[in-house]
Amino acid sequence: MILSNISTPLLGLVDTAVLGHLSSAQFLAAVALGGIIFSFIFWGFGFLRMGTTGLTAQAFGQDDRQEVAALLTRALSLALIISVALLLLRRPIAWLSFSLLQSDVIVEQFALQYFEIRIMSAPATLCSYALMGWFLGRQNVKVPLLVVLITNFINIVLDLLFVYYLKMQVDGVALATVIAEYIGLAVGLIFALRILRKNTLLWRWCDLSDMSQFKAMLMINSHIFVRTWCVIFAFAFFAAQAAKMGTVILAANTVLLNFQTFMAYALDGFAHAIEALVGKAVGAKNRLMLKQAILTAGLWSLVISIIFSVIYLYFGRVMINMLTTLSQVREVAYSYLPWLIIMPLVSFVCYLLDGVFIGAMLTKQMRDTMLFSLFCVFLPVWHYTQNLGNTGLWLAMTMFMLARSLSMLIVVNNKELLEKY
Repeated sequence: MILSNISTPLLGLVDTAVLGHLSSAQFLAAVALGGIIFSFIFWGFGFLRMGTTGLTAQAFGQDDRQEVAALLTRALSLALIISVALLLLRRPIAWLSFSLLQSDVIVEQFALQYFEIRIMSAPATLCSYALMGWFLGRQNVKVPLLVVLITNFINIVLDLLFVYYLKMQVDGVALATVIAEYIGLAVGLIFALRILRKNTLLWRWCDLSDMSQFKAMLMINSHIFVRTWCVIFAFAFFAAQAAKMGTVILAANTVLLNFQTFMAYALDGFAHAIEALVGKAVGAKNRLMLKQAILTAGLWSLVISIIFSVIYLYFGRVMINMLTTLSQVREVAYSYLPWLIIMPLVSFVCYLLDGVFIGAMLTKQMRDTMLFSLFCVFLPVWHYTQNLGNTGLWLAMTMFMLARSLSMLIVVNNKELLEKY
């Protein structure tokens, strides 16, 4: 799962490096703005993966094979409905997004160009979320790894082809992503069909027409939806405030957030694994498996977070230099690097416990801790540190991660999880 997860931010690093070596920071800033919008649009529906993982893992633990197949049918259907709605509403979405994320006029023009191409990947992206969640719930991590590696390899190759050889700019980066996403979805569907046929299972209409099951899925997904949008809002707010401070600050923060994203995806390897393990333990009503999974994943998450902090401490400047040749962007990024050094130690707990809460379907508690962290910590800290500029932004983000970790630990220490099962 770590190998699968880190390939995604590696792609982001390649996008940053490709555009960071062009003649202007405006290209990098444009993709940063576009990335914010698609974080809202796509990862806002991340419940298609997370909810599917937890529900499938519990059905898998109960050895209910037909329900496992039914969950894939419902998740893919929901993904298609949402993606069609997004495509139909793409123009008002673009207008609203760029009205809220005000930036340099030229940067906005490039970002709009990126948006108009990238939105076409909506069906592939959202259906892939559902597929990956289903595979993880079945304890199958090899297929998600293969799909992600194929998708990102194609994306990287097309990035280089379109930008360096065909002389495209942000449109080349967007088109590469769209093509790669559809190829990845096709590979995932092929493996899913093979698994269903091997187990003599079929997609059935009755699995879609059972409104009680759909209602239960939507209730769980609504909690995850709110929680996910809170996370996205925090990072989008962070970027929007940076954009108001100028293109150089926005570009520098984008470079540094690649480090944060890379670390988060690596640690999410444990979170995704524990979603499946906790879900299976809950489905099988195995308390010992539940405790062992949490303790083992917790230990290794701590070890990996320490390693990331050490790497950023000793090689952070080298990594910044690899991502951009723009001297102004480099100097600003150097000055805020210490925040990235401490971030892994502050945030690894919340990443891990996200997986525990999803696997156990404690989605309401996960939503509530996120609402507390955003509205009672992140926004107040930012409000009272605005005079510190970008330093205040990084302080608010660090406190946001710390609040998430501590509030989720409180829930676990109150033994809500173990008492429920």
